[in-house]
Amino acid sequence: MQKKQYGAILWDWLAITGATAITTASVYFFLIPSQVPVGSVSSLAMVLSTVIPLPISALTMLLNVLLLLFGFLFIGREFGAKTVYTSLLMPVFLAVLEWVLPDFTSLTGDQFLDMIAFIFTVSIGLSMLFNRNASSGGLDIVAKFLNKYFHVELGRAMSLSGMCVALLAAFVYDGKTVILSVLGTYFSGLMLDHFIFGSNVKKRVCIISEKMEEIRAYILDNLRSGATIYQAVGAYNEQPRQEIITIVDKTEYRQLMDFLEKVDQNAFITVYAVNEVFYRPKIFGGERREPHK
Repeated sequence: MQKKQYGAILWDWLAITGATAITTASVYFFLIPSQVPVGSVSSLAMVLSTVIPLPISALTMLLNVLLLLFGFLFIGREFGAKTVYTSLLMPVFLAVLEWVLPDFTSLTGDQFLDMIAFIFTVSIGLSMLFNRNASSGGLDIVAKFLNKYFHVELGRAMSLSGMCVALLAAFVYDGKTVILSVLGTYFSGLMLDHFIFGSNVKKRVCIISEKMEEIRAYILDNLRSGATIYQAVGAYNEQPRQEIITIVDKTEYRQLMDFLEKVDQNAFITVYAVNEVFYRPKIFGGERREPHK
């Protein structure tokens, strides 16, 4: 058991290291060549490098250390070892890339394409970090500060801090770059949400049918999913009916809809998107049901 636990912990930290490497690569190979400061600490370091004669890796390390100290002073120890680790590891990876590829310019040769490539790749890395209960530190700390002391919603606070960095481009870059920076920051948030929640989206299917027993058996025995049955009353004729509700993934949803098409074409069905499901077996009376042998 202990070996499995140690293995899981090791895999967790390896995944975080890999996600940090992806995030760093997206900064070095796409963000820096594009010269479009899409809201992040690396973008702030990129802007500052135009007036402070230090490498971007050194400025990123300095900013992350200052933000970590700021966070510990004003927010408390809410970051954990993972955030401290990624905050310090990313500048190290940047320094390695600066040493190995000192004259790197651009893979695409186009500012807009570099920005799009950065948004796509950094979203992959950040989503991996968030799914491991970690973060890249940096502006996340500023967002938590705004949330704690000014009661700004966390998502809005992250967007606000990112936009402030993006707007700093106006002091050192031309109008086109500033516009790309603001748009890039906005679309970066949308892309990140897609990678975090898009792969986890499930369907909440609500069904009213004359074939309730067959549908219940199919959900439990074929899909091996759970379900809840509610008593409902029709508003028109005030007749009591039963409604069965289940949460399924994309594959199970398609199978369920195909079954409903065959068993009852007159069934009343409503479908909702569900981003997260927290399952408590003790509350619902047992483990997930296995199919009959």
